Amino acid sequence: MAIIVNLDVVLARRKMRSKELAAAIGITEANLSLLKSGKVRGVRFETLAKICEVLDCQPGDILEYRADAADT
Repeated sequence: MAIIVNLDVVLARRKMRSKELAAAIGITEANLSLLKSGKVRGVRFETLAKICEVLDCQPGDILEYRADAADT
């Protein structure tokens, strides 16, 4: 199972930089970078809600499920 984080795509569409988003949602740029790269094991719903509010998007715009070859 693979969850793909498309946060960088949504940021580009909104013409917003990671630094701006991090400040708007109250997390560090380092933590946002980890989230963007998919190197986190989880994300709080509160954080996800803030991201969606600031970027005016849905959680499905940011997170995507892709089945691994081993899963099929």
